[in-house]
Amino acid sequence: MDDLTQKSHAHAVVFDLEFTAWEGSMANRWLRPGEFTEVVQIGAVKVDDAFAPLEDFDVLVRPRLNPDLSPYLQALTGITNDALRARGVDFADAYRDFLEFAGSLPVFAYGRDDLILAANLRFYGIKELAALANYHNVIPWLAERGVDMRGLHACDVGTSVGVPFAGRRHNARDDALSVAAGIAALMQRGAPSPVTGDGVRRAVANRNAAA
Repeated sequence: MDDLTQKSHAHAVVFDLEFTAWEGSMANRWLRPGEFTEVVQIGAVKVDDAFAPLEDFDVLVRPRLNPDLSPYLQALTGITNDALRARGVDFADAYRDFLEFAGSLPVFAYGRDDLILAANLRFYGIKELAALANYHNVIPWLAERGVDMRGLHACDVGTSVGVPFAGRRHNARDDALSVAAGIAALMQRGAPSPVTGDGVRRAVANRNAAA
């Protein structure tokens, strides 16, 4: 299938992020001195109306404030400092490319990754790029389907509904594919698409309540 055919059938985008972390960062909510949630990878997939993957997006991002990744994050994600030096790009370029990839499609992720992107715009004083629009957190939709994700991560969405994980956990692209696969499996069992009007309205209501 060529790119034009893929894009003509694109229904939504599912994405995930990896960002700088240290041992204990999550428990301390990144409030210790010098810790920032700087993006180091954006992974995404365009999906059709059944949430089957069509086209993917994967970019490594060089953090500015803490340019050397912690041993903890390297072990968690498999992203090394050597890989960032060889293939990483600046956040502004990566984010601009991601916005272009997503276009006007509804965008889904596990949790509030939209806030991480917005924080990076603030960290670096980037004002020429807009905050992510048309964003929806899939956690409330999963909860309504009876999927308890407490204490779990994006990489666990697929396995939580019986879809084997493919790739590496805590790789943004592979985690995004797991989220899409989990949604697709639930839709095959009769769940309404999260892109439908009711699903989007609930997602927006939940997003506004959490803001």
